Amino acid sequence: MAVSSETGKRPTVSADEGGLWRTVRNLWQYMWPEGRADLKLRVILAIAALLVSKVATTIVPFAYKGIIDALDTGGQGAALVLGLAVPIVLVVAYGLGNVIDAGFQQLRDVLFASVGQHAVRKLALQTFEHMHRLSLRFHLARRTGGLSRVIERGTKGIETIVRFTMLNTAPTVVEFVIVGAIFTVMFGVSYLGVLVVTIWLYLWFTIKASNWRITIRRDMNESDTDANSKAVDSLLNFETVKYFANEQMEARRFDASMERYERSAIRIWSSLGVLNFGQAVIFYGGVTVVGIMAVLGVLNGTLTLGDFVLLNTFLMQIYRPLNMIGFVYREIRQGLTDIEEMFKLLDREPEVQDKPGARPIAIRGPVIRFDDVRFHYDEERPILKGVSFEIPAGKTIAVVGPSGAGKSTISRLLYRFYDVIGGSITIDGQDLRDVTQASLRAAIGMVPQDTVLFNDTIAYNIRYGRPDATDAEVRQAAELAQIGGFIESLPRGYDTPVGERGLKLSGGEKQRVAIARTILKGPPVLILDEATSALDTKTEQDIQSALDAVAADRTTLVIAHRLSTVVNADEIIVLRDGEIAERGTHRELLARDGLYAQMWNRQREVTEAEEVARRKAADAGGLVRRSAPAAE
Repeated sequence: MAVSSETGKRPTVSADEGGLWRTVRNLWQYMWPEGRADLKLRVILAIAALLVSKVATTIVPFAYKGIIDALDTGGQGAALVLGLAVPIVLVVAYGLGNVIDAGFQQLRDVLFASVGQHAVRKLALQTFEHMHRLSLRFHLARRTGGLSRVIERGTKGIETIVRFTMLNTAPTVVEFVIVGAIFTVMFGVSYLGVLVVTIWLYLWFTIKASNWRITIRRDMNESDTDANSKAVDSLLNFETVKYFANEQMEARRFDASMERYERSAIRIWSSLGVLNFGQAVIFYGGVTVVGIMAVLGVLNGTLTLGDFVLLNTFLMQIYRPLNMIGFVYREIRQGLTDIEEMFKLLDREPEVQDKPGARPIAIRGPVIRFDDVRFHYDEERPILKGVSFEIPAGKTIAVVGPSGAGKSTISRLLYRFYDVIGGSITIDGQDLRDVTQASLRAAIGMVPQDTVLFNDTIAYNIRYGRPDATDAEVRQAAELAQIGGFIESLPRGYDTPVGERGLKLSGGEKQRVAIARTILKGPPVLILDEATSALDTKTEQDIQSALDAVAADRTTLVIAHRLSTVVNADEIIVLRDGEIAERGTHRELLARDGLYAQMWNRQREVTEAEEVARRKAADAGGLVRRSAPAAE
């Protein structure tokens, strides 16, 4: 079986023919849930109900044979009365057998429903948790729409596999064995031979045709994933599409993917037609041979008319499980094709993992130290080249520098979204690689450059910093972040929806919500990653006071683009090409007249030019700046 190029090992689930049984073994935990005796009992009872229905199915043809033979004999007087009674009793038995068959099959479905849905829930939760364990590198490259469709298909596929594997495969084999024994005992080996050859040809053709259809199914899934990715990506970037009036271009891209899906879907249905027709030819060819043999038997007196009907009834009845076996195999292979992409995600090892025996971090200061830290995303392009500095407890250290110098990489390493390539990062002497990720991230608060909010209420987004916080604590955090008054002025107050990614709020309002939830979290370590770089000067000045209040008495790392936001930092580190070019206070760095001084002077010139332009616009009275719309 092929080895996955992404994980370097055999995939857990594969729709390829050679990996089918290995795949079923790997999926056994979903069919026979560990630690769930109630679900195991349901599986046993469902199979028992199915076996009862199979027994009823086997008895029904004998009742049918008895009816025909009884009606064929005829008679007078008492014999006539008896002749009428027997077929009536057999007709009742025939109807009762069918009712029992149908009833126990429905009971099987009722009993097994909990098992199938538990498998769906378990796999969905397992995938969701695993997605959150995967590294930032994976999530930066993912296609959200395609990923959601892969998970959707996978959770549906697992129910199909569990249901058909447990409830159809073994009982159908049992039915074949029973019918085969009846054919041998009642009609001889020649009839059994025709039956065996028919079944073998039917299954052989089904397997070959189903394997051929797997490639088509994969193409259809890929095109479906691609179309969904384009649709979700376009809708998430609705405003960008409007800015450039590219609705038609987006529609063409989406339609191109749907055209490919359409072609694959047509091929799927066409190939299914070929498969069904081929199965019918093989089966009815066998029925025809057995029918001719039975007619000859009736003519030469070795078989009764009832025997002829019994044979044909068994053949018609065996068509259902035979067709079911073909359907089961086809559905299992199709289900495996649907879930194999999801299991490729589950097979992907997280880039950053807690080492065995990792302990929760113990915060005492906290004192943060970067010691000769080296890091790269690509081996040919190093980002940090031996960076060393320390953030004393309760102090604020700022990291500045040109774009691409490695500033934001420092915050990602401190959050342990990635592990360092060389050197170490410690908090109170504890290497980040030796502590649990959950405890580390619980000790750090982040106000990012681009705040993305959940599509929920303002209260939910603030409370996200500490889910068990009371309403009073949420309001207090909002007041400290200087957004409480704005929220109270809204018609729905804290229950106001913020929209997709918080787009109903302005940039400044989103930043204040981010500050409020960080205040509510109350972390001992704070990271401000270019928290005001996307805001205008006036909004930046308003928010800076809130940020200063949050950073007070906390060990704080400030990643800054605008130098005016870090003039009060205890120390400023200037990065250039992944190395520390300068370090010192604001006054010390200006006095050196180096890189920091050059950056400061350029930004001051830009700020002064903006101020002059604003004054001219105000004097002319012709330009009014509009802020982003507030939430309703």
